[in-house]
Amino acid sequence: MDPTGGTNKTTVTEFILLDLVETEKLQSVIVVIFFSAYLVTVGGNLSILAAVVLEPKLHTPMYFFLGNLSVLDVGCITVTIPAMLGRLLSHRRTIPYESCLSQLFFFHLLAGMDCFLLTAMAYDRFLAICRPLTYSTRMSKTIQVILVAVSWVCAFSNALTHTIALSTLDFCGPNKVNHFYCDLPQLFQLSCSSTQLNELILFGMGFLMVGTPVALIITSYVHVVAAVLRIRSVEGRKKAFFTCGSHLTVVFLFYGTGIFNYMRLGSEEASDKDKGVGIFNTVINPMLNPLIYSLRNPDVQGALWRVLVGRRS
Repeated sequence: MDPTGGTNKTTVTEFILLDLVETEKLQSVIVVIFFSAYLVTVGGNLSILAAVVLEPKLHTPMYFFLGNLSVLDVGCITVTIPAMLGRLLSHRRTIPYESCLSQLFFFHLLAGMDCFLLTAMAYDRFLAICRPLTYSTRMSKTIQVILVAVSWVCAFSNALTHTIALSTLDFCGPNKVNHFYCDLPQLFQLSCSSTQLNELILFGMGFLMVGTPVALIITSYVHVVAAVLRIRSVEGRKKAFFTCGSHLTVVFLFYGTGIFNYMRLGSEEASDKDKGVGIFNTVINPMLNPLIYSLRNPDVQGALWRVLVGRRS
């Protein structure tokens, strides 16, 4: 801390991030588990990305968005887990104030991008199933790029707003964050100034970042389900439901943990539930996404196999 903080309201110069466990033996186990999870997540998502890029059969809008989702998953786990492992191995729990803000910015940038990308994927399924005759024109390469670019702009604006708003708060101590990465709810609890405006911003931006995409996704899938039920072929219905089922599974996991984490402010005590949700957001979700999309998808499985053996269809 800075004892001469008369001119600078932020007297805390570093935060102490509490570990997932306290005992040293369990910390070694945590390092092994999370490092293995990191390798699996990065390897799985990069494999999906390689298959999408190298396999001509997967050069479709759905897999274009899936490739972007794989990039986001790699980024999301890289923003949080390597830093946590570094602190565990070096036995240093501290993180500088500026590094904490940077981690928060990039985490919300990538998470916000996830919100909009999942919405774009729902829109793609809606067009493919409900508007098949105009699908190629309504989901052209230009439209795909525009959707991704607009998503990045919106996610950047959201992350920048939260970071700037947080930087206006005063932190006079204590500086112990009951989490393994810097996030808004835990930092709000440490501020010695009013966080009412920040919480209003979080709820307002949360409504735009979560409420609007969820409403669009639900609307899209109401039309999709209605269209699928009109398909006479049983095989056709199964294929359509399977394709949409993978996406809906990812949507439920992502938005469920996000709503639990950010839409329940007000508690002064940071519980260990926040760490569990954090593990879900940063490790489990990115690790499960490649499995959800490829485990029972013959197109992705075939493409992955051809990429691994060095063949192209």
